[in-house]
Amino acid sequence: MFFQDEGRFGRINNLSRCWVPKGIRAIVGKQITRQYTYAYASASPETGETFSLILPYSDTDCMSIYLQEMSKYFINYRMVIAMDQAGWHTTNKLTIPENIVIWKLPPRSPELNPAEHIWEYIREQKKFNNQTFDSIQHVEDSLTIALEELSHEKEIIKSMTNFNWFYLHS
Repeated sequence: MFFQDEGRFGRINNLSRCWVPKGIRAIVGKQITRQYTYAYASASPETGETFSLILPYSDTDCMSIYLQEMSKYFINYRMVIAMDQAGWHTTNKLTIPENIVIWKLPPRSPELNPAEHIWEYIREQKKFNNQTFDSIQHVEDSLTIALEELSHEKEIIKSMTNFNWFYLHS
């Protein structure tokens, strides 16, 4: 069982509080450049396993690519993937591999999707807040590193995604 979501990352930075030594003022650049890329990620609350891709858009074609690649990565598994009801998740044009079953979460209820916490964690813990990026490639490079690191943090993934309403027994 996996929960899936997409997160938008770009060159418009998020300003947030940060720690600096006493007597020193933090200097953080502000950037408003409307260039974005999208991280697609799925997380298993039971195992902490993740799968992610960085794709240029949040649409049906990219979602089909994501599902195909996840299907190949977990070729020996039959997976249930819970996701919200975004238009590109519910269209008949979406290509769903044979080893994947889509479970739709109720509409307008992001609080039920534990994969939403992945983006918050990456922005806060993987140094996306208070950061400016020279190019969209720089965003994608930083995001690649963050997602790779996250794939090794199985206990953190489990603690972020194993909601009490979805308690799984080992």
